[in-house]
Amino acid sequence: MGEVIALLRKSGVDAHVAFDVLTGSLFALKVHKTYGVKIVDERYSPPGMTVPLAVKDVRLALAEAEREAVPMPAASLIHERLVAMVAGALPALDWSALGLLAASEAGLVGTGTSKQAACPSA
Repeated sequence: MGEVIALLRKSGVDAHVAFDVLTGSLFALKVHKTYGVKIVDERYSPPGMTVPLAVKDVRLALAEAEREAVPMPAASLIHERLVAMVAGALPALDWSALGLLAASEAGLVGTGTSKQAACPSA
């Protein structure tokens, strides 16, 4: 959802409008609404699940997937993105700050289109 919000924001779409459309249709589950609003409001602290905890949980899932010979390419990608957040000095944030990482890489952080002042390099 963070990547979609970054794309729509960069295209000039209001993030709250995009969030309402997404969570009123395709992403209507509670998890999407709970973490999506954190992304839209750029409210990554206080964390519900910190980045290091998310890294651990995804790592455990990937280890089990390897043991069972179940490919999980999306989980592998999420793991790498979370590790990038730790490397970029973002470990104290909620794991929904993957949206901040997406916004930063889209050039939205520090442009006035993001309330977040800065995103350490990731």
